[in-house]
Amino acid sequence: MSSRMYAYLRVLIGVLFVFVIINSFILNPNSRTVRNDVIQGILLGAGMAFATLPIIARFYVTKVNGWTTVFGCGKPGNGFLFRAACAQIFPGPVNVPEEAMYWTTSADSAGHTLSGKHDYTMHFAAGQLPPNNAFWSLTMADDRQRFVPNPINRYIVNDRSGLLPNADGSVDIYIQNAAPAGHQSNWLPAPASNFILWLRVYEPGPAILNGQYRVPPIVKVK
Repeated sequence: MSSRMYAYLRVLIGVLFVFVIINSFILNPNSRTVRNDVIQGILLGAGMAFATLPIIARFYVTKVNGWTTVFGCGKPGNGFLFRAACAQIFPGPVNVPEEAMYWTTSADSAGHTLSGKHDYTMHFAAGQLPPNNAFWSLTMADDRQRFVPNPINRYIVNDRSGLLPNADGSVDIYIQNAAPAGHQSNWLPAPASNFILWLRVYEPGPAILNGQYRVPPIVKVK
């Protein structure tokens, strides 16, 4: 579900919630029955959970350089609110932090929505690729979280993609719709429309687990 559709549903649920309250308690208080109250209670409870979950998730997330993560997802014994927050940010199964850490972003370093209308870079200083004992990957998806068809059939870049470093040992990843001249080995193709990015690090190093490692921002260059 896209973020726009999710926003529309939240507004719709809010309107229905207000309507039910006004209709049941102000306009037609005598029309209430046990059956109607039970049905309305179930519907309102589900609606409130749907609408408030994004708010709850914000209490658990950590944002650095535009990237969002949640430390501790996947651990046995997490409370249901914490698990709900992890599911809101990272749909699908997640591992315990010692096995994998995840970040996602839909905005550049200035807070603007990522779009294939612009060109971006992700710059890793020398020696600052995600520390791990397995591998890391950067995945591209459209705003509905689907892979993006592209002429070179590349949907991720990772430490096994043959990324070419700069002369100083740093690494730049080029995130854009058209192939970057002279840098196709480091190109992660973007759609022409809005998109999101996922960074996954498997068997992350101590600097990630203790929160010291900072994922570089996505910087718009054009």
